[in-house]
Amino acid sequence: MLRVAVLVSGGGTNLQAILDAVKAGTIDNTEVVGVISNNKNAYALIRAQKAGIEAHCVSPKDFEERGEFNAALMDTIDALCPDLIVLAGFLVVIPSELIRKYENRIINIHPSLIPSFCGKGYYGLKVHEAALARGVKVTGATVHFVDEGTDTGPILLQKAVEVRTGDTPEVLQRRVMEEAEWRILPEAIQLIANGKVAVKDGQVMIQK
Repeated sequence: MLRVAVLVSGGGTNLQAILDAVKAGTIDNTEVVGVISNNKNAYALIRAQKAGIEAHCVSPKDFEERGEFNAALMDTIDALCPDLIVLAGFLVVIPSELIRKYENRIINIHPSLIPSFCGKGYYGLKVHEAALARGVKVTGATVHFVDEGTDTGPILLQKAVEVRTGDTPEVLQRRVMEEAEWRILPEAIQLIANGKVAVKDGQVMIQK
């Protein structure tokens, strides 16, 4: 049984997609054992509580030094004994120590087709604003493993989404979530839960 901890900063729509997929059996061999947010007002924490899942808030604002926050975050994660950490809209830089400890066991969902519109400063609506400003005809979402760079880890899954005339950043954001994020994030967890994924030389191998 794959033990999954989900880290999220906001509403938790991707968290809900995971919970719904587990409940429906689309994701099997998996248990979401905890949800952690840096934001005490994140609706994701309420989603977790409604599902009977441990919910924790660990905020940098509650610590004088960043190192203290990093240690508290790691302690909270370690206490859950996760096999996989899922970053589902977590807007905090992950400590390097955590990345090294959980190497190839942390995945992130990003709302573009990496390497487009990713890296420092590209998050939330900013990604979709940039895509529309550039005039791309296709965007999408990417699930990747987390390394010590920003959106630079090995790519696990991607799904393309059409950009339509008249799209606003908000409309495009919603379409990317519905058509890509909410599909490929559960799919990625399902693949990992069933031993179908390996990382070799910076590339992801998926067993059919």
